[in-house]
Amino acid sequence: MDAIRFERNKLMLLDQRLLPAEAIYLEYSDWRTTANAIKEMVVRGAPAIGAVAAYAIALAADELKDADADSFFSGLTVAAKGLKAARPTAVNLAWAVERMLAVAKSQSACSPAQIAKILLEEAEQIAQEDREVNKKIGDLGASLIPDNARVLTHCNAGALATVAYGTALGVIRSAVAAGKQVSVYADETRPYLQGSRLTAWELSRDNIPVTIIADNMAGFLMKQKKIDLVIVGADRIAANGDVANKIGTYSLAVLAAVHQLPFYVAAPFSTFDLTLETGEEIPIEERCETELTHFYGKRIAPEGVGCYNPSFDVTPANYLTAIITEAGIIYQPSTEKIHSFFKEADDDLL
Repeated sequence: MDAIRFERNKLMLLDQRLLPAEAIYLEYSDWRTTANAIKEMVVRGAPAIGAVAAYAIALAADELKDADADSFFSGLTVAAKGLKAARPTAVNLAWAVERMLAVAKSQSACSPAQIAKILLEEAEQIAQEDREVNKKIGDLGASLIPDNARVLTHCNAGALATVAYGTALGVIRSAVAAGKQVSVYADETRPYLQGSRLTAWELSRDNIPVTIIADNMAGFLMKQKKIDLVIVGADRIAANGDVANKIGTYSLAVLAAVHQLPFYVAAPFSTFDLTLETGEEIPIEERCETELTHFYGKRIAPEGVGCYNPSFDVTPANYLTAIITEAGIIYQPSTEKIHSFFKEADDDLL
């Protein structure tokens, strides 16, 4: 089941807030409501919101196709700013928006209507690239998963968080496709429960054994030697390899280090932000307090209590065993290794 579809000039998003109880698609025909869908987590996951933002720029261009050139580009700039503000931590969103703007500017000799058509083609290309990239990450990462592995995941880095297949879950899928026996422990991932609602839903649909655990059980299972490795996705990776991912990832990395377990991050090149030297510079989104004080619309915390709800944390690079990308695996990542890796990848593409 695709989380993202584009049909008859409308963006169709599987409402991930309702899973697993209901699988309902919502329609979006303009960038403003699409930006709100990103903010309200109808769609979530760094690669997925990048692809959705690309389609949103295409929708904005279609809306402006009858305008003069100045109004067209001014309108695209407004849309780009609004989309990038929807969720500030996941860099794929800004990456996709900037890529779309660059394509628009490169076609400035064309009419707005022609550019709008080109931008829709570019959004489709971004979506297709994500499908291909995830499969490459999965196939490369599968070599790191031993047979009969018991894998711990956090949040959801599967097909729902991408255009298709997934990053961290893509690695698991590829390992299973290679004939390996793999079972998964899925952290609930409070407060939004992406692990218990989404990851468990995906894996169960693929007939991959999955067991849900509360977030605070991971250390106990590691001590009991019931976990062989941890693999997660990422929302932004700094130039030195520090990783921003769903809140709770840092705790798992520390626990994995104490118990001498491999800790892997699976992410595409588009999740790296080489303009930031370290993870200390990554903006951390804080979300509404009702995610903590309420559950399915019902208050579960006392009135008047304070709440702190950061959506992400940063795991220092020294806790990572490796980062799995579409072009290869970066072991013990560092600034020097990452810059060298990107240079070699660029050279290969020339």
